[in-house]
Amino acid sequence: MNSILLVIGWPQIVLIVVIVLILFGGKKLPELMKGLGKGMKEFKDATKELNDDNKEDK
Repeated sequence: MNSILLVIGWPQIVLIVVIVLILFGGKKLPELMKGLGKGMKEFKDATKELNDDNKEDK
């Protein structure tokens, strides 16, 4: 079941973008992308911090 989730190609990405545009509209999209970018940055920073902590423990 997990392998199905890993197989996401360009057609699926385009479909997701179209659905998001339909649901939220063009005006709300930049705000959503800004929030997504902030969330991804926070996640990346947290994983980097965890990796640094693990390296210090070794």
